Amino acid sequence: MTDILTRMEDQVAPAHTALLVIDMQNDFCAKGGYIDKTSKLDVAGCEKVADAINVAVDAARAAGVRIFWIRANYEPQYLAAPVKARHASRGIEKEVCCAGTTWGYDFFGVKPRDGEHFVEKHRYDAFHGTALDDMLRNHGIKTLVCTGVVTNVCVESTVRSGFFRGYYIVVPEDCVGAPFPDLHEASLKNIRTYYGAVTDAKSLTGLWAGAKPLRKAS
Repeated sequence: MTDILTRMEDQVAPAHTALLVIDMQNDFCAKGGYIDKTSKLDVAGCEKVADAINVAVDAARAAGVRIFWIRANYEPQYLAAPVKARHASRGIEKEVCCAGTTWGYDFFGVKPRDGEHFVEKHRYDAFHGTALDDMLRNHGIKTLVCTGVVTNVCVESTVRSGFFRGYYIVVPEDCVGAPFPDLHEASLKNIRTYYGAVTDAKSLTGLWAGAKPLRKAS
């Protein structure tokens, strides 16, 4: 990736942009999920985040932007010892986002389509131990539009990892969310200062609406 793209409209051109939807799952977003019941944190804002993501997803599909659905699978056999130790020290016994066996693993408020790209991860960072980087490079992706939850955990971890790998980073602030407003805002400030651009769904989709689709979205 040697192109130096300084303008937002060039960075998010559909031909080389991917929309990442990170961890929009019941355990992280829904009433009765892990964050709500076990961590006792407010997930009410996730519905607005899902609505904004759906706007971005619709615009991405119309413009031919590739969509990557990132989903956590935190079955015990995949967790590192320090994570298990942290859970044990906090008295956390409930399993989180177990593929195929729990409602918590299912998507919340969003509707992926067949033919789009899916990545399952076992760490906060969507690149760690996955084929995401290879998939992106195989499609000539230069820019990552990162959406989802939690802003200061999995979203920021993926943003940092993507930036270190040479991708342009764009985060629509209404398409990410966290149960701690201060940490959410701190992450956005961190991203804006060091890793990429912070925008909103309306501005982003306006750029995509004005771009000529170069291929069928997938």
